[in-house]
Formats: sequence, structure tokens, C-alpha cells
Amino acid sequence: MVVWRELPWRKIERVVYKLQKRIYRASSRGDVKTVRRLQKTLMKSWYAKLLAVRRVSQDNQGKKTAGVDGIKSLTPQARLKLAANLKSESKAKPTRRVWIPKPGTDERRPLGIPTMYDRALQALVKLALEPEWEAKFEPNSYGFRPGRSCQDAIQAIYCVVKQKAKYVLDADIAKCFDRIDHEALLRKLNTFPTMRRQIKAWLKAGVAEDKQLFPTSEGTPQGGVISPLLANIALHGMEEVVKQFAETLPGSKKVNRESLSLIRYADDFVILHQDLQVILKCKEIVSEWLKDMGLELKPSKTKIVHTLHEYEQQKPGLNFLGFNIRQYLVGKYQSGKNPHGKLLGFKTLIKPSDENARIHYEQIAKIIETHKAASQKALIAKLNPIVMGWANYYATVVSKETYKHLDYLMYQKLESWANRRHPKKSKQWVMNKYWHTIGGNNWEFAAKEEGRTRKLIRYAETSIVRHVKVKGNASPFDGNLVYWSARMGNNPMMPTKVATLLKRQNGKCAHCGLYFRENDVMEVDHIIPKSKGGKDEYKNLQLLHRHCHDNKTTKDGSLEYA
Repeated sequence: MVVWRELPWRKIERVVYKLQKRIYRASSRGDVKTVRRLQKTLMKSWYAKLLAVRRVSQDNQGKKTAGVDGIKSLTPQARLKLAANLKSESKAKPTRRVWIPKPGTDERRPLGIPTMYDRALQALVKLALEPEWEAKFEPNSYGFRPGRSCQDAIQAIYCVVKQKAKYVLDADIAKCFDRIDHEALLRKLNTFPTMRRQIKAWLKAGVAEDKQLFPTSEGTPQGGVISPLLANIALHGMEEVVKQFAETLPGSKKVNRESLSLIRYADDFVILHQDLQVILKCKEIVSEWLKDMGLELKPSKTKIVHTLHEYEQQKPGLNFLGFNIRQYLVGKYQSGKNPHGKLLGFKTLIKPSDENARIHYEQIAKIIETHKAASQKALIAKLNPIVMGWANYYATVVSKETYKHLDYLMYQKLESWANRRHPKKSKQWVMNKYWHTIGGNNWEFAAKEEGRTRKLIRYAETSIVRHVKVKGNASPFDGNLVYWSARMGNNPMMPTKVATLLKRQNGKCAHCGLYFRENDVMEVDHIIPKSKGGKDEYKNLQLLHRHCHDNKTTKDGSLEYA
């Protein structure tokens, strides 16, 4: 345990990141020979192997799920042994089939869980392959990519529709992961022979279920570490096909490319344009393009809607990734203006979708129902992570009304739960037992035990903070440490203290208020100088430009004690 824990993890991440950055830059300039050489170097790197093993045995959420080998977890000694044995063998064991429920439906989704060895090897291959493709991927692809999220995809849609009402092709690819054509994917991957053989072995490994082995002639198993990356590679190029069609439309090629947008999150995507005929043609083009990868659109989940008006009895707006994006007609005093100063006549609002709010409430209600005999403390401990996770997911959009409604429904459900536990007590007695005044707020569902209070989090307590969309083609491998540290706060090349302060200060200098740029020299400053009794703790630290630091030091009197 000591050996594993004492490894120089900061150095390990830094060395691997440097290699990945070099792969990214070589791929960006089209230097295939350098990309392949660096990928082979990374695949043989001891540090990269250690990092791959750590990611699948310690960091990954599904680390406790066993493959066909039955191994669920590894001791520190076993992790070191696994890292030492990792190498591309062009062989793979079958994945273990596990079925998980789809939220809000009776359907189940199949997962293929690889063995621990295959998971670690896939993580190693992904370390080498991901930077190459991050340099190639299209700017409006957001699913399963480092530094990108659902909120980025939603913000991209908002940027497209906020000034103009548009038709939307809301599309879904039928069983995308299960139907990708293997040969077409490997041709598109176009990598060196050793990696190609290894990836082909994983694709053809088969699936084990109930002691039976089923061959896999198509698809990439959901549950594999590398599967999301392979799916993104398979769907790469869809946006460019649509943009090329836009260039054939009458008018300026540049304007036409900008007016037609395809925004994709994994296998869900939307195409937006103000002309219905263009949208219909795009549907044909995308359907034809998908056939080359062995894929097709799912008719039941593919539809055309309009952001402002009804279209073919479809309500205005669209639901995408659990959000509802819709435009509402408003009067001139509520309307925004376009860049030419003309009133828009509508307002674009993004909210949690009613369907997702319903599914979430049903999940909460089920937990309360199944905890009839549990203590109040246990129920709160079970509910809080789910409430907090759901509320944080929607904290970037117009969610206050939904939050208030869910708080009201939750209160009713908890009141029934409390009354059922004490049928012979008065309602007032029950309320006084389970609800308390905390911090000036009445009616807080809270458990008071041994001098400690654990309260249920309310949805409405979540602050609404607008999300800033990731820049066009920006990637964590591009070397812009300031941008990604301010955005993510966990770039391995940035010291932890600097990264934390950057994130806290939203990427701005605390003295002059300007954004830090990539080549700026940054220094950590004590707000109250240590010479005047200031402590070396985060609340007394700030990040400044070097020149701002010099100015601040001359004024705060700290030089007097130097």
C-alpha cells in the first residue's frame, strides 16, 4: 500500500500529459508519422501504464463491477503487477453482459463489462488515441469528450436560436453502440497495425451471458473504457457533411455554413435552420451518411419541431439531454433585440424538461416509499446526494420554478411518510418532531441527534449560475493551462494551489480584474501579508499578475518588514 501511495503521481500525470500534448499538436498539423511514434512511446511508458491502472481500479465509478474473470478490486500489489504486465497482445476475453434499466421506461440497456486487464489496457490505448482524435473532432461534438459537457451542448443550441426562431431536426440513432460496422470503424480509425489488431480483438471478443458465449459481429460494447471514444470516431464527420451541403445553397458560402448548425452529444444530435426544406434535405443526407457506418435514425425518436410555433401538431420547442429549449412570444418591453436593433418579439428560455422532472420525482417518491421503517437520518442521507446531483445538473438554466414545485411535492411526500409512522399522534406533534427552524428558515426537514443536525437539501437552495460554453475547438490537450485550469481547476500541469485559486477567481486577476492569458506570469499573494500576521490558508490567498503583485506589495506595507 505504501509503495503505491508513495508513487510520484503528480510527476506521473505531468509526464503523460506532456506526451499527450505532443500527440495532439502533431495531429493538429497533420504529422501522422510523429503521432504514431509518440503513441507507441506512450503505450510502452511505465508512467502511462500506472495511470491507466489507477483510472480503472481506483478512479472509475464502475471499478467494483467484475468481468468474466470475476475480479472486482485489486490490492496495491496487484495494481503494480497489472501495470508491469500490460502490453498489447491482440487478444481479448469476452465481456460480461449486464442489463441496466433505462430511467423512466421499462426498457433495459445492455452493458458489456470487460475484465480488469482489458479495462486497464483499454485505458492505456485511450491515453494514446484520444489526443490524436481530439485534434480532429468537430467543434459541435460534446459527448464523452474531456472538458466538454451536456451544458456546453445546451449553450451551443442557445447561441444558435437566441436571435432567430428555427426548425429543428431532433434525431436519435437507433442502437448506435450495438450496430457500428466494425470494418468501417477500423478503416476510419486508420491507426498502426498493433493498435488496430488490439481494437479489432476487443470488438470481436464476444459477450458472455448465463454461461453462454455470443459472437459480436457489429457494435462496440457499452461498458468498455474505450467504447465512447470509438463511437465518437464512428460519428465524426457528420457535422462537416451538413456544412458542405450548406455551401451548395444560394448565397454566401460562409453565411450559409454559419446558418446551418449540427450539435451532437454522443448519438443524440439536432440540426437547426430557419428553412424547413433545408432541414428535410439534411435528414436525407445524414440518413445516407449513417448507412456507411451500418447505422440508421430511430423513427420513433426522430422528429421535426419549431422553436417558436407549432409544427404538425408538435408543441413548440425541443427536449434535448433533459432540457427543454423553447421560445415564447412576448411584448415589446420584454423582447430582446437582434444585432441590427430590431425587436425579436420572442424570448428564448431553457428549463428542465417536464419528463425528466417527472422521472426524477418518481425516483425520489420510490426511495421515500421504500424507507418507511428507516430513520429520518438514514432517509436524509439517501435523498441528499440525489437531490443535490439533479439540482446541480440544471443549475445553469431557468430552473427556479421547477425547483419550487419539486420542493412542494417533496414536502407533501415527506408529510405522508411522517404521519404514517405516528398514526396516533397529532399533526402538530409530528411536525415538531421532523421539521425544525434552522438558520432562520422554518420547516426544514432535519434530524437532530447527539448535538448534530442533518437537514434535507432543498432544490431551491441551489444557486443559478450561467454556464460559459467551451471555446470552439479547445481541448485539454492544447496546452492552454490557464484556460483549462480556470475552467476545470484540475489540469495536471498546473500547481494545485494555483489551479484552485484560478477556478475560485473565474480566471481573473484579483487586483486588476483582467483575465489571465496563457503566457502571463502568475503569482500567489497573501492578502494580509505574513509579516503582518496573515496566515498561509486559502481564504488569505489570491492569484495576481506578477506586475499587479509588485504594485500591491508596494502599497500594503509588507516591504517595511522585509
